[in-house]
Amino acid sequence: MSTIELEIQLLAVVVAVACALPGVFLVLRRTALLSDAISHTVLLGIVLAFFAIGDLTSPLLILGAAAMGVVTVALVQVIEGTGLVREDAAIGLVFPALFSIAVILISLYAGDVHLDTDAVLLGELALAPFRRFVVGGRDLGPRGLWTMGGILLLNLLFLFAFFKELKLSTFDPGLAAALGLSPVLLHYAYMAVVSITAVGAFDSVGSILVVAFMIAPPAAAYLLSDRLPVVLLLSALIGAHCAISGYWLARWMDASIAGSMATMAGVDFLLAFLFAPGRGLVAQARRHLRQKTEFAVSMLAIHLLNHEGGPEEERECRVGHLPEHLLWSEEQVQRIVRDAERSDLLEVRSGGTLRLTEIGRERARRAMAI
Repeated sequence: MSTIELEIQLLAVVVAVACALPGVFLVLRRTALLSDAISHTVLLGIVLAFFAIGDLTSPLLILGAAAMGVVTVALVQVIEGTGLVREDAAIGLVFPALFSIAVILISLYAGDVHLDTDAVLLGELALAPFRRFVVGGRDLGPRGLWTMGGILLLNLLFLFAFFKELKLSTFDPGLAAALGLSPVLLHYAYMAVVSITAVGAFDSVGSILVVAFMIAPPAAAYLLSDRLPVVLLLSALIGAHCAISGYWLARWMDASIAGSMATMAGVDFLLAFLFAPGRGLVAQARRHLRQKTEFAVSMLAIHLLNHEGGPEEERECRVGHLPEHLLWSEEQVQRIVRDAERSDLLEVRSGGTLRLTEIGRERARRAMAI
């Protein structure tokens, strides 16, 4: 493996982790749509900052983009606060308006500058290693790696410094306000961090992959755990896996690196969506089937207990009579009787007569009490 390939993968991993960590709170706050809006509208901040400074390499472009991200959040909340539209509709109004203004300004006044919408949307990781960070004639590696490394450090410091406040304002903003915190101020500071992360990743991976890294790994991690520290760790690990596996998928298929990484982010989320132990579709289907079986076994136990010792016990407690009385198919009766017998709830006597054990009687009494 060449040095360039290692640098591409390392940069992709740093971008993925830097995007995934703040993305956790976007997912938990049900504000994932804002990441898409911010990742596009900050282009207007870049354009306006470039017009004011005239230098594409200036770090002030990131500050302009971050400011526009905060403006986006403020506009969305102002429109939503009118009570006339919901949050998703407010995002749908602000996002295209600000992004369209940026596209128009680029078309009219920056046509001869390397500042185009394709670069912002798609990026190109393969070119990132050729933009070097040179200090005093010494090559220190890809410039994007240093930029995203600094942003990752910023995100880690922000999460470490305000972890309790973020956790409280995310899950109970009312209590946070009652304790003297300012959920609104913290929200804007957090969105500024999200904006800085998004624009920092633009030059290398584009906004489409930024959104994929901000949403898919945290959403997959949320399906796998209920503990916030674990969700943060899993989100970072899943993001790193998407970056590495996406690179090798792109190399194998000779396809877009960013597109392959976004694809792997979708694959990882789909796997968690299907097979997560507690919330996955397979787990839910198995739990639903188990609940149906447990309910049917309880109904059988109640039926046997009601007729136990009665004049019709011999007839009502026979296996062959259950399809008629409980309206079950013969296959269903056989399956439920086997499940009940394995659980020591009943005994099958000669002639197909069913007799409850003491455990079965207790199960039937508890079910009737409910």
